[in-house]
Amino acid sequence: MKRHAGAVLSSIKIDKTAEKKISIQLYMALRDLLLTGALTPGDRMPATRTLAQEIGVSRTTVIDAIDRLTAEGLLEARVGAGTYVSEALNARLAPKLSQEANDITPVVPRLSHASRHAIPDFTLRSRLPHKSQAFVTALPALDAFPMAQWAKLSARHWRKDRDHIAGYGEPFGYMPLRRAIARQLNASRGIKCDPEQIFITNGAQRAFSLIGGMLVNPGEPIWFENPGAIGARNAFVAIGARPVPVAVDEEGLCIEDGLAKAPYFRLAFVTPSHQQPLGHVMSLSRRLALLKVANEADAMIVEDDYDGEFYFGDQPPPTLKSIDTHGRVIYVGTFSKSLFPALRLGFALVPEGLVESFERVCLTWLSGVPTVTQAIVAEFMDEGMFATHIRTMRQLYKHRHDALMTEAADLAGDIDLQPASSGFHTVGFVSNRHDEDRIVSEAAKLGIITAPLSRYALGQIPQRGIVLGFGSSGQEDIRKGMKVLKKILPGCSAG
Repeated sequence: MKRHAGAVLSSIKIDKTAEKKISIQLYMALRDLLLTGALTPGDRMPATRTLAQEIGVSRTTVIDAIDRLTAEGLLEARVGAGTYVSEALNARLAPKLSQEANDITPVVPRLSHASRHAIPDFTLRSRLPHKSQAFVTALPALDAFPMAQWAKLSARHWRKDRDHIAGYGEPFGYMPLRRAIARQLNASRGIKCDPEQIFITNGAQRAFSLIGGMLVNPGEPIWFENPGAIGARNAFVAIGARPVPVAVDEEGLCIEDGLAKAPYFRLAFVTPSHQQPLGHVMSLSRRLALLKVANEADAMIVEDDYDGEFYFGDQPPPTLKSIDTHGRVIYVGTFSKSLFPALRLGFALVPEGLVESFERVCLTWLSGVPTVTQAIVAEFMDEGMFATHIRTMRQLYKHRHDALMTEAADLAGDIDLQPASSGFHTVGFVSNRHDEDRIVSEAAKLGIITAPLSRYALGQIPQRGIVLGFGSSGQEDIRKGMKVLKKILPGCSAG
């Protein structure tokens, strides 16, 4: 290790306590040395045994890293002579070595017009933590999921034919799952449809992107609830649509406000069963009015029923899809809330008049969701496990909701928590005496995750508040979380 290459390589440090594998650490360290010119093209690499001893790792680890770099063309093996730094690096390193490192200007790749101009500031939101605790939103009760049953189904399917588990998925979706979803929608949501109308996607947000790309031209207006669902909004913005913030009241989307702002809208996005994030349930009269204006404007409606299965109030109003008589509603569902988010599994139920178009686009653009994932979910539904799980979760969420409302009683006047009738989140309206952003930041310092209502806003909204999830929080978590909110409120005054 006395030659130049050996001296440089001996400077490599491996952190054996890090989560990253040692072989990956070594590979990346060697790759950095090669690409920055620390090792000169033509240099002979030390023997793997010597290098392993010097760095303090196994020879197998060194061989693995050397083999990867050789496969990438950064090193070259010469029979009987050893391993050398590739001469091909001369062309890549010459411009860099001709000037001092601090004089180098990094290349800024050209971006598309859409990525430079179509993403306004309101989409730039830091990602909220998604860990089971108070009061994380959008996370179901993972602690109550029947993992043992799921594991048995998974093991059964992973033992099946390899074409079934390892091949490309069907672009429209696995037909047994499409049939199972159609039966479930008919039984639980009052929606009659053919399985051919259902298209399986990698999550609901992928469905929104697909719908937007098919129906909306860049710059065309779409009605969007204000405040509203961030992920869906960004999916439509990414394809160039122009979201129009439409006010929401206790009955849902305000039709008059939408007509005043964009009477010739191309599409309307709504969450009628459990408005995201305010939690309102759209009234029947408002649903009928929305269907009427959409038909008059020759527009489509996207009904996002992200947690409609968990309605625990009185008799829920019918879905928009079930009362649509003109084929204006595209119904989008997800298994992220009903089962668990890591599945990345959603679906779009499209009107009969759009089936052929969706088939053509899916055949052209999509390779399909992994079949084995769909097959497990299909069997989970066919064997009645899904329906049982939904019933269990509906009662659990009602119990956790009631616990949250009880614990929040002492905050009345400061944070007025709104009762929910579905799902596993609600909103607490904050009095004018307090600053919602300070509440969120101070709570986060003590390990309690909430979201300000302004996070969901496209434009100005009259409400001030915080959104509280209760799906992944046990009763003790809820109690501790409320104690934190009570503790920090005196120090969160507005102004």
